[in-house]
Amino acid sequence: MKIVADLHVHTISSGHAYSTIEEYAARAKKIGLKAIAITDHGPAMPGAPHAYHFQNLGMVPAKLQGVRIYRGIEANVVDAEGNTDLPPEWLTPFEVVMIAMHPRCGYDDQGEEKNTAVLLKALERNPGINVIAHPGNPKYPINVEQTVAAAREKKVAIEINNSSFVSRAGSWDKCLLFAKEVKRQDWRVVIGSDSHITAMLGDFAQALKLIKEAGLSEKHVINTSMGKIDKFFLKGRVC
Repeated sequence: MKIVADLHVHTISSGHAYSTIEEYAARAKKIGLKAIAITDHGPAMPGAPHAYHFQNLGMVPAKLQGVRIYRGIEANVVDAEGNTDLPPEWLTPFEVVMIAMHPRCGYDDQGEEKNTAVLLKALERNPGINVIAHPGNPKYPINVEQTVAAAREKKVAIEINNSSFVSRAGSWDKCLLFAKEVKRQDWRVVIGSDSHITAMLGDFAQALKLIKEAGLSEKHVINTSMGKIDKFFLKGRVC
């Protein structure tokens, strides 16, 4: 299975990443990726850019060095009401809008039942969200069946995050459950590197191994063709 786009990429603007958009575009061209999504952390993350950074993303060209650049964000859940660090009206125009729970961003782990309820509130409040990032993170356990069902209903993809198997110890088993549940419910995933430096870009080895074990086919993976990516992510978008 060939992945044509890396849809989870952090630049130096995230504050704890090390490469620029132009460096990523050059690397993507070199390794044969057709597209990348710039998904810097939302402003609640320590060191992340100000909200104005995201408001100005329209200045980023749609293509650099022949590589399609999707404008996006990895937004943070900031409270138990499912609010995010940018309001819904700011998120809707972005092409790739990830939602995630992170430490020190306002919402701390409150157990699987509460975490799941809060995440589903976030999906309800923010129709612009189209990816749940690293849902297998054991630091923020969420219910697999409920989450996939809600994601399917809201047309939100489940991410299989390659970086989780290095940076989030214990993620494999939960991610495998998510992948198997996606197959059972006949829903969709995206595969992302969660790159924080160009050397990580396009590294999907462990994620591909996992989806193979789960029995997912190419039809379940959105970023195996540009046509599928655009159909899923660009409907109603204005960037």
